[in-house]
Amino acid sequence: MGAQNSTFKRVMIVDDTKIDRYLAAYVMQKNNFAVEIIEYDMAAKALDFFQTNKDNPEVFPEIIILDIRMPQMDGFEFLERISLLPEFINNSCCIVMLSSSLSPADHDRANNNPIVKKFINKPLDKDNLKEIKELYQNSRS
Repeated sequence: MGAQNSTFKRVMIVDDTKIDRYLAAYVMQKNNFAVEIIEYDMAAKALDFFQTNKDNPEVFPEIIILDIRMPQMDGFEFLERISLLPEFINNSCCIVMLSSSLSPADHDRANNNPIVKKFINKPLDKDNLKEIKELYQNSRS
């Protein structure tokens, strides 16, 4: 799998469950989805990544796969806080919520958030990757 054949340069997975991060990364690698996959087990650590690299936005991921239920800071709080960062606002990153939540309120909240492109139920699969790619491309046109 050559890097030149990958769909994206950089994708970030933010999920507190190790097996879910592993499975998402595996599906992405198997389908040549990204050259680099950045993984965080806490939303606060992912937020720190953006704050630390605020003067270097070219290292930002093109796609963020974000879980909802995480300790300390959940996915929704992450969305609120990242949307306040000027360097993120200028970046056209595609955020996809990936969760096992069956709560209609979670689905509605994710789907009604202006920076969330899609809510997907776990686990991530090849068809989801195709859909994410289309969402990203459509957001660029």
